[in-house]
Amino acid sequence: MDSVWSANIKNNAKPKLEGDKNTDVLIIGGGMAGVLTAYKLSEAGVKSIIVEAKNIGSGATKNTTAKITAQHGMIYADIIKRYGTEKARQYYEANTNAIADFKMLSQEYACDFEEKPAFVYTADNKQKLEREIKAYQQIGILVTVEHNLPLPIAIQGTLKMENQAQFNPLKLLYALSAQLDIYENTFVQQIKSQTAVTSHGNITARIIIIATHYPLINIPGLYFMKLYQHRSYVIALENAPDIGGMYLDEKENGMSFRNYQGLLFIGGGDHRTGKHGGGYDELRAFSETAYPNSVEKYSWAAQDCMSLDGIPYVGRHRHGAGNIYVVTGFNKWGMTGSMAAAGIIRDLIINGRSEYAELYSPKRSMLSKQLAANIGSAAAGLLSFGVPRCSHMGCKLKFNNAEKTWDCSCHGSRFDERGSVIDNPAKTKIKL
Repeated sequence: MDSVWSANIKNNAKPKLEGDKNTDVLIIGGGMAGVLTAYKLSEAGVKSIIVEAKNIGSGATKNTTAKITAQHGMIYADIIKRYGTEKARQYYEANTNAIADFKMLSQEYACDFEEKPAFVYTADNKQKLEREIKAYQQIGILVTVEHNLPLPIAIQGTLKMENQAQFNPLKLLYALSAQLDIYENTFVQQIKSQTAVTSHGNITARIIIIATHYPLINIPGLYFMKLYQHRSYVIALENAPDIGGMYLDEKENGMSFRNYQGLLFIGGGDHRTGKHGGGYDELRAFSETAYPNSVEKYSWAAQDCMSLDGIPYVGRHRHGAGNIYVVTGFNKWGMTGSMAAAGIIRDLIINGRSEYAELYSPKRSMLSKQLAANIGSAAAGLLSFGVPRCSHMGCKLKFNNAEKTWDCSCHGSRFDERGSVIDNPAKTKIKL
């Protein structure tokens, strides 16, 4: 189904690549991450080419709930435990700077930007809330604790973060893309040295940035172990209340809430791609009880790449990769993360360094409980009997009744009922 964004705004088509090209910087992927990176490079006087396999913004960007915030669940206590207070402060700073960058862009490009407070709440884990309060205090984040929400949910408490924001992602993406060199319907089949190979021509670049949601090159670099993919669902209700902010349950499978132009978005029903979860049924059952007079106007689903430690992978793709960079693993915070990543990549290319490079480095340690979970899930998919099998690494696919797709629980590839690829890392269709 169309999201509220894609149903209400269209963009002028970009040409398909025809023939060979040379450029300083090639960006593979025309979502928010790719377009913002190209825009920031252009501001610094560096020209680039963007290639997109389908249409710009047609992947994760059009399916976001478009919250711009440094409050990514209750993550700061975890970052302090793993990396220390200074790294947690850097994460907060990088994302707060991203909010400021969006605000500045919104003054030039109309995109329904609105400043809103963000809230992360817990229904039953007061200890986790107290850990996060302490983390805020260590980092220097203003702590505001509340115990009531304008939501039909009983809570133990909530943390409020002021001066966060929300916007319309496609309005901004399309406005920025008008001044960039972009080729749509241009699928990169492989990268040979510093050349991207497509069926309609090759592009040779001094620097290549892979911003394809799940990396185009994922086995060198071990991204098939570093990442897993997660699906979440959204319904947009008419005749529902204005709740005055953006709200998120700290649980991975909890619900989120925010308004947009008279609509109330309810997100949730989450599950690992290829597994079972609540889906739309969970959200509709909740809305029928909580908002019985509301009417569902839109529904859509998002797919997110989840990193091992909750921090995106931004920087050089791997050891020995030359001038190939990667941007991935936004952990459901792709809008704020895209802006932060664009700034990091720009600084690495222009200045050879970024103060956030170490924190976001794709080469950081992989040791974590999530790594063991990823390996276990992949092994189960590979060893399961039956067909169809994923064209990525041969895992058994499962049918997703909610969306009528074939999904891979190993690495998150998805295929439609005819076997065509919907979501990577798979590149080729399957036989059904």
